[in-house]
Amino acid sequence: MSAPITVPEGLTSRPLRREDAHAVFEVILAQESHDLDEPMIEEADIVSDWSRPGFDVAGSTVGVFDGERLVAYGEISGTGRGDAAVDPAYRGRGIGTALAHWMQDTARAMGETEIGMPNPRGSAGDRLLEALGYHVRWESWGLELPAGASVPERPLPEGYAVRAAEESEYDQVWTVQEDAFLEWSVRDRQPFEDWRAQIVNRPGFEPWNLRVVVDPDGRVVSMAWLQLTTDTSYIARLATRAEERGRGLAQALLVDAFETGRAHGATRSELSTDSRTGALGLYEKVGMAVTSTWVNRGIAL
Repeated sequence: MSAPITVPEGLTSRPLRREDAHAVFEVILAQESHDLDEPMIEEADIVSDWSRPGFDVAGSTVGVFDGERLVAYGEISGTGRGDAAVDPAYRGRGIGTALAHWMQDTARAMGETEIGMPNPRGSAGDRLLEALGYHVRWESWGLELPAGASVPERPLPEGYAVRAAEESEYDQVWTVQEDAFLEWSVRDRQPFEDWRAQIVNRPGFEPWNLRVVVDPDGRVVSMAWLQLTTDTSYIARLATRAEERGRGLAQALLVDAFETGRAHGATRSELSTDSRTGALGLYEKVGMAVTSTWVNRGIAL
């Protein structure tokens, strides 16, 4: 159950509902438009996250309202991560601090031992969490391929192929991703149906968004999830089986995914990574440049 929250006089609060996803998107968009050179959020991000069978929207969220208008929100993912946003017009009233304490109380009630969230380095959210005693857990970076550049081609080993994943392979794609991510991410394995909700059932998903490398036996050994916005192809997840690394599979997927994005109208190519993966050097080596830096701060409960 979501913990209670104390909000400034004149405002109200309540747990959110799935139909509040658009209002949450608008609050996050307002915050990112203020804090970043350009916003990154898409409404589909929220809709798909909240559609996970294992996610209790009412028990894991809170909204702060000025009349009928949502002006701030917070949520707990159940994996030691929270997210929050405050409309910049409502900053300086203690809402962010109230949301931070709500996150701690809600996560503690869920049995979590730590809670944290990412913010752009130096942003109001980052400064607030630092002042509240949150420590840096890791950094993450947004990267973009400069205009006119392309990732250098790297041939696959003999018998390997890169292509769109077939629906019958989605369980293999999920396994490759989770096995790789759990090498450095301290959380439980994401259930397959939650993975499907976030990716396959995400609004706008097309089968060509999931790219894979298969070995000579037809086994999925590397995967990439490509999202396409109006003009940008964004690789949201990239993973390779441990025993297959160092053979150029990830680089081949980068080439394939960005070429696929361009074929569908994208003019920009982006991805993100964080300090836990050790992959920043790989992306910089193939010509990508850091465009934003985020700090994930956490606090023990």
